[in-house]
This record gives sequence, C-alpha cells and structure tokens, in this order.
Amino acid sequence: MAAMAVALRGPGGRFRWRPRVLAGGVRGAAAGQQNYDLLVIGGGSGGLACAKEAAQLGKKVAVVDYVEASPRGTKWGLGGTCVNVGCIPKKLMHQAALLGGMIRDAPHYGWEIAQPIQHDWKKMAEAVQNYVKSLNWGHRVQLQDRKVKYFNIKASFVNKHTVCGVTKGGKETLLSADHIVIATGGRPRYPTHIEGALEYGITSDDLFWLKESPGKTLVVGASYVALECAGFLTGIGLDTTVMMRSIPLRGFDQQMSSLVTEHMESHGTRFLKGCIPSRIRRLPDGQLQITWEDHSSDKEDMGTFNTVLWAIGRVPETKGLNLEKAGVNINPKNQKILVDSGDVTSVPHIYAIGDVAEMLSHGKETLLSLTTGHRSHGHTARTSRVLPEKKGVSDCFFKCFSFL
Repeated sequence: MAAMAVALRGPGGRFRWRPRVLAGGVRGAAAGQQNYDLLVIGGGSGGLACAKEAAQLGKKVAVVDYVEASPRGTKWGLGGTCVNVGCIPKKLMHQAALLGGMIRDAPHYGWEIAQPIQHDWKKMAEAVQNYVKSLNWGHRVQLQDRKVKYFNIKASFVNKHTVCGVTKGGKETLLSADHIVIATGGRPRYPTHIEGALEYGITSDDLFWLKESPGKTLVVGASYVALECAGFLTGIGLDTTVMMRSIPLRGFDQQMSSLVTEHMESHGTRFLKGCIPSRIRRLPDGQLQITWEDHSSDKEDMGTFNTVLWAIGRVPETKGLNLEKAGVNINPKNQKILVDSGDVTSVPHIYAIGDVAEMLSHGKETLLSLTTGHRSHGHTARTSRVLPEKKGVSDCFFKCFSFL
C-alpha cells in the first residue's frame, strides 16, 4: 500500500494536504511506474521555480524536460527560453553592443583608440554559449540538491494522472503524480506559407547559438524580439535591416515606439515599413535573395542578405502533449491552455503556468513564470503562505543605443 497525499480545501479556500492510502501507488499505477506528489512538465523558469519550492516543502517531485531541435537543428540544455535562447544570451550580446558603442565614443573623451574597431562574433558567441551551459549545469545541480528527479524525456499524457516519457533513443518511462504542472513555454513562429522560410530562415532559437557571424541580416517582424535583436546586431557592426508589415512594438506606447525606431535608424539600422516577404531563395554564392511586396508603393522589390531572422511571434508548446487524454482544454485559436486565476486548468489537479497558459501575455516570460511557479507550488503543496499577485507586471525593451 502506498501512502500518497490529496488536497482538500480548508477555510478561506486554502488548501491542505492529507495522506491517502492507495493500492499500488497513484490511481492504481502499473507495476514499474514511478509515482510522485508533483510532476512538472517543462524545465524553464516557472517549472523549475515550482519544482524546487515544492521539494523544499518535503514533496516528492519530478521534472520532465525535453528540447526539440529547431528546423536548423539547434538544441540546448535545461533552463528554458530565458536561460538558453532569451533573456540571458540577449543581455550578454546587448552588453557587447554597448561596449562597442563606448569604445567608438571613447576618442571624444580623450582616449586614443585605433578606428575602426572590429568585433569578433566567434569569440563572443563562444563566451555566451559557455556561460549558458554553466547555467544549464547549475540548474541540474540545484534539482539534485533538492532531491528533485530530472528526466530528459519528451512527455505526453496517458490519462489525468499519468504521462509517458520517451528518450531520444526511444525508451519509454511512465510517471504518475497527484498533481501535474505544465510549464512547456513557447517557441518562435515560422511563416510556413512563405516559400523558403523554413529552409533558409532562422529564429531567436538559432541566433544565439550561431558559431559564425550572421553577416548582413534581415530581421522580419516588429516585436520587441525583432528590435532587440536588430539593435545588438547593428551595435556590433553588422549591416541590419528590419522589415515590418505594420507598426513597431504593437501594444507599447506608440510615441515611445517611434522614438525607439527613429533612434535605431540614426545609429544605422534600416527599416522597411509596410513590407511583406513573399519568397526566399538561395543564390549560387550562398547569399539569400528575398522578394517582398511593398504596400506603400504597391510594387514588388528584392534584396540579398546573408541571414534572414524571423521574429513574428511565438506559439505555445502544446502540440504532442496529448492534452485531450487528460481532459485539459485549450483555446483552439492560439493553442494555449485555458487556466483560471489560480493557474488551474479544466482538470482540478493539473496546472499550467508561463507562456503556455492563456491568461499570461508575452514580454514578461521569466518574471511571470517565476511568480506563477511560486504560486503553483503553493497550490500543489497546499501551503498557507501568501502568494504573489500577477497584476501590473511591465514589459521591458532592451535598446543598445543611448538617447543621451
């Protein structure tokens, strides 16, 4: 007989744990099946925060994390978007651009520095990637120190309490838990309707792991991801163009958005506004020829670049989870998991946090993931501690050029 814990609502709607004795483990689990109090699917900011907090409260916790290679074959380790292909490498490359700007300005302050200065992408990329790998290892050590079991397997639901994890070698593992947190995050969107987009374009999933300089780059999109990447690429001396269909930084204050794009233009970033790419083809010399429609002139135009970076939004990582087998409802329009104010899905013991959940917005992944990760551990471990609110979390846009 296996003693497990179930959650009961107490006074004021708070939760408390009470042992339940089940024959054969969680929900009558099959022989050889591993059983946990809490199973977290996704090893990003929210998932790790939730798992570590629950483990500190004495719960038996497992984390399942698996990274599908991008269409260009890029993969990374534990830590999610922020650590591997988001905040951390972005800020480091942003810092590289800021340093370059300071060096270029230094002669005006009396420093004798030979001009023009040169930037070594390969050296920067190696340093950034090594630092990210050290964080991957640090997260694994932290899980081990808290006795959280880590599985590098791709998980999908078998039923409401069980998932099947598959290794890259095809070996299957069954895991069951009283409570499950889905924190699988999101991945960049590809415009698959554009000829050559998948074959020749890259996304932020690839940019930070390039061994060689991207060279002359076309960034397609008007999001903060698009402008941040364009900003640091220009800042380290690369010929960079941003192509946008409509307005920049939709959802931000448009007066400030205009100031940002005008300032980026003054520092060398080119903008193609009202333009939509229609085709990409590789030329014999290896360059990429981009054809686009210019809606301002109703004409077709084209140009050549070394790299095309898609930054047109992100999609939640729900495909392949077999959510229907667990009864978890999603928004059919955007594939996000529907949750209430407590991060609870349509199944009372299954939660969703971070970018995969419907209630959260883009632009604040790590802070909201960490916040909801702590909230969810409070729900699943049923503690009485005060949980942080998700209200009023601001977006932050990183720009490589000073307004001063």
